[in-house]
Amino acid sequence: MTKFKKLDSMLEQGNGYITTRAVTAQGISKPYFAEYARSRELERVAHGVYQSPDAWPDDMYILHLRNSNIVFSHQSALALHGMMEREPHHLRKQGVIVHTVSPEIFTLGLTSATTTFGNTVPTYDRERTLCDVIRQRGAMDVQTYQTAIREYMLHGHKNLRHLIQCSRA
Repeated sequence: MTKFKKLDSMLEQGNGYITTRAVTAQGISKPYFAEYARSRELERVAHGVYQSPDAWPDDMYILHLRNSNIVFSHQSALALHGMMEREPHHLRKQGVIVHTVSPEIFTLGLTSATTTFGNTVPTYDRERTLCDVIRQRGAMDVQTYQTAIREYMLHGHKNLRHLIQCSRA
């Protein structure tokens, strides 16, 4: 398989996205990748992140590709789990709100979800998200808060033991 075909395959597997980090991990040089990116008319959408012209812009996925330590939480997680009626403000404005947690609870409820564009990103599960939202209820819109609780309660698959565990963390 030629390097161009290998890069084409990587681009396809990434749903139209490819990172310099992934390319160099495959032993392909940056100058060779730059030639490939020019020939395929890839757009540089973030440092080290390239998008093909036919890929849908996916801000959450791009943010994940830029920093693999990011876990979507709070309103972003609500949107990923279908627990809110509208897109979070920070996604519309392209800003990022960072919440830090202690290393002891970083992996509590860690899972993945699919963005509206079909890309997989790390997020917290419904129970962890609900607890995070309740802890931050004063900082969010009342309608968003009420919708999150209602959607969780109406959902058929609830893990109440895990919810209690998350509430104690």
